[in-house]
Amino acid sequence: MYDVEQYVDGAWNPGNSGRTLTVINPSDDTPVTTVRISGEPDVEKAVQAARKAAAPWAATAPAARAAALHAAATAVEEAAGELAEIMTAEMGKPVDGARESILAGVGTLRQYAELGPTHRGRTLAGNDEAIDLMAYGPRGVVAVITPWNDPVAVSCGLLGAALVTGNTVVYKPSERTPATGWRLAQLLAPHFPAGVLNLLNGDGQVGAALAAAPVDVVAQVGSTATGRSIAAACARTGAKALLENGGSDPLIVDAGVDPAWAASQAALGSFVNSGQICVAVERIYVHREVADAFVEALAAEADNWAPQIGPMVDKRMRDAVDEQVQQAVKAGARALRGGSAPAGPGSYYPPTVLADCTDEMAVVREETFGPVAPVVTVDSFDEALSRAADSPYGLAATVLTASMSNAQQAWRRLPAGTVKVNAVFGGAPGGAAHPRGGSGQGFGYGPELLDEMTATKAVHIEAPPTGW
Repeated sequence: MYDVEQYVDGAWNPGNSGRTLTVINPSDDTPVTTVRISGEPDVEKAVQAARKAAAPWAATAPAARAAALHAAATAVEEAAGELAEIMTAEMGKPVDGARESILAGVGTLRQYAELGPTHRGRTLAGNDEAIDLMAYGPRGVVAVITPWNDPVAVSCGLLGAALVTGNTVVYKPSERTPATGWRLAQLLAPHFPAGVLNLLNGDGQVGAALAAAPVDVVAQVGSTATGRSIAAACARTGAKALLENGGSDPLIVDAGVDPAWAASQAALGSFVNSGQICVAVERIYVHREVADAFVEALAAEADNWAPQIGPMVDKRMRDAVDEQVQQAVKAGARALRGGSAPAGPGSYYPPTVLADCTDEMAVVREETFGPVAPVVTVDSFDEALSRAADSPYGLAATVLTASMSNAQQAWRRLPAGTVKVNAVFGGAPGGAAHPRGGSGQGFGYGPELLDEMTATKAVHIEAPPTGW
């Protein structure tokens, strides 16, 4: 049982709201974490501590900030096994996968430690007798609000970029994975001065108070509804909102592709991490020419995934997914595999394949965030593109095609931040994109995230007049 504390101005102590929460292990329904939730006075103290530490940390040499981040990355790497066990106990991801995602977070910390000292402004071509430049500087205090589905890797990205660019941070992990965030903060904190990194614990009430506090940036990865609330709060305070939110990412299966290979890609995108990733495949548009063979192969893939899939994060999320599936079946979809929650302990939901879906079904139109693969049959690639583009979200999309012409059409026409051709996952390190619509705003990854965490100042310097 993990007993989680907050960290404010260099000191660990329980939250003071008078409220508590308990996290239940999604595999066996046993309690795993208890938290005394941070109160509004705690939020105020954390922001004040970060503000007090901001000027000295901004004045710290970039190389020293980078060295601190490298040391923190080493601490996280050495504790990756322990962190993975905590993550698995809180949100259900199998330990090997959890450790892999943690090591990805370590890589992100090291990436920003290397990039930080090289992040620089530029000189401008002005008058020869003057100096003109654009100089970067930290924005100040960054509120970092992170999700439960990949709690370490996402946190490492936002925390690393904020800290190495000279900002101070108030960090609130998801209430579903508080011990994971607490242990991560324990590993990071010794490498930074008091007040530079602060940790708060709690639910949406704490997150709302932090978003409304006098901070300079609110960086959040999570649901669209929460992101919109944060954007509204930032509009009132003047803080910058940096958001990566929900998605309903399409997968298009073109005519002429190998249906078995396409099914393996679709299953990976739909079922990995129990479908609980931001860029999971949420809806599949398959050309009628290969639809029957594809659906048959996808059902077989679901059978292969069933023994290895972990639980969903909790029963509330599982029940929400099941409700969407049941609504789809009532509206005419066919559950070829899965389709209902099993009896017994835990929050398990089987890999589910739904055929004969339509765009009007919530399981296609909305973000499902579970191991569900809804299939829509189309008559042409153009129809698939049009229907895939008709969404309030714009996070990512995947196209499986043997046609270079269709691939070109896809990445140009799909209104998504990331478009992948012939692979549901992958890409060069350092890639960054702008999500669209309900999926958020601003760069969330890559070197461009350093730009988001800094403010640019134009400077013009002339020599004083002669004779002074």
